[in-house]
Amino acid sequence: MSTSKAKAKLLPFDAARYLTDEDAIAEYMTAVLETEDTDLLLLALSDIARAKGMAQVAKDAGLGRESLYKALAPGAKPRLDTILKVARALGVRFSAHPA
Repeated sequence: MSTSKAKAKLLPFDAARYLTDEDAIAEYMTAVLETEDTDLLLLALSDIARAKGMAQVAKDAGLGRESLYKALAPGAKPRLDTILKVARALGVRFSAHPA
């Protein structure tokens, strides 16, 4: 007698699928900024850009699509002005608060 167990097929987690409104995006960015992890910040910006459409975000930021992918790649060291352009294109604004 043969019993076959069906293996569960899990999909990789993709945060972009859950970034469906401005509140979700703001909450995600706030949590990421609290970690003070620059690589995680780039990943979060990339997730939001994918949720909104990379081509449109690149256009709104005044960057080429390939340049946007490179700037947000793991390990990239984009300039602050690039990060601010991308954030503005995403509708995200950074603010400072006393530590």
